[in-house]
Amino acid sequence: MSDGFATRAIHAGQEADPTTGSVIVPIHATSTYAQDGVGGLRAGYEYSRTGNPTRTALEECLAELEGGRHARAFASGMAATDAVLRATLRPGDHLVIPDDAYGGTFRLVDKVLSGWGIEYTPAQVSNVDSVRAAIRPNTKVIWVETPTNPLLNVGDIAALAQVSRDAGTKLVVDNTFASPYLQQPLELGANVVVHSTTKYLGGHSDVVGGVVITSDDELAEQVAFLQNGAGAVPSPFDAWLTLRGIKTLAVRMERHSANAERIAAALVGHPKVAKVYYPGLPQHPGHEVAAKQMRHFGGMISFAHADGEEAAIAVCARTRLFTLAESLGGVESLIEHPGRMTHASTAGSMLQVPANLVRLSVGIEDADDLVEDIRTALG
Repeated sequence: MSDGFATRAIHAGQEADPTTGSVIVPIHATSTYAQDGVGGLRAGYEYSRTGNPTRTALEECLAELEGGRHARAFASGMAATDAVLRATLRPGDHLVIPDDAYGGTFRLVDKVLSGWGIEYTPAQVSNVDSVRAAIRPNTKVIWVETPTNPLLNVGDIAALAQVSRDAGTKLVVDNTFASPYLQQPLELGANVVVHSTTKYLGGHSDVVGGVVITSDDELAEQVAFLQNGAGAVPSPFDAWLTLRGIKTLAVRMERHSANAERIAAALVGHPKVAKVYYPGLPQHPGHEVAAKQMRHFGGMISFAHADGEEAAIAVCARTRLFTLAESLGGVESLIEHPGRMTHASTAGSMLQVPANLVRLSVGIEDADDLVEDIRTALG
């Protein structure tokens, strides 16, 4: 019988140190390692860009939590994204991306990879037929966020995995919004999972990182080559901070989700709110799919202000507990205006977000306080 999620989050890859008995994985603050003769590596380590014991512990833990055989940690979520796309695409290849993708992902694809001859088509991840129609003979990757950032659209991972298999492509799922506690795409048929570990996995807004997880041995080798060859690796301290955050992931995600459900309910019907984007609401078009493939509905909410862009910006400036800041997934609640902040790079494209949109990353404070803060800011 396998251990439960919370148990694995605390123990996977994190055995007591054999030398000292340290219960917590040590921070191996070293750049290089003594060798027992030329090529005689102790435990396989030679240089910390290539491998570090603290990073190994993090990678083993993350692979276990996502149900994959291989995990490779990176210095940021975008570094992880870049590694996957460079491992799977060559000039002349094509990929499908969400039509409301994270701004950083869109910027990388549209401004960087397109300059190397990579083509892309945006499609609605919530519409399997839309994704299928976007596939071309040269399509190599279907890139999915679910829920998406920032419009919280939900893709049916199992159905999209079948579309991907039929087309002979790789299905990559950015699982950042859900975390492995709420959703496990590899079990649903995805080939690769990507996270910005900066967000829910780290959970405390004090570290930046990313990870690629897969059970595809060949792809894992390609990603590992890029991890070492390009060198966008996390420091031992970054790996240690992320491991520390993961230990409480299960209890935090329970509270994030419960608080978000309270706030979403308070926003529905508010005279200043034109629309609420939250998969936990029965009226959300992706509610049934989310209920099928997620444990809970997560801590992210977006809403459209009924009075337009300037009113949305004003709300962001009037909160007391919600901090006006980019990023998400920390224990503290954050508020932002995607069109002017995280998704500014999509302006003028078909991925441009609504100007009156406000995005909330709901923290783990007392729910009553957070609801009152949003109500007061809305006026």
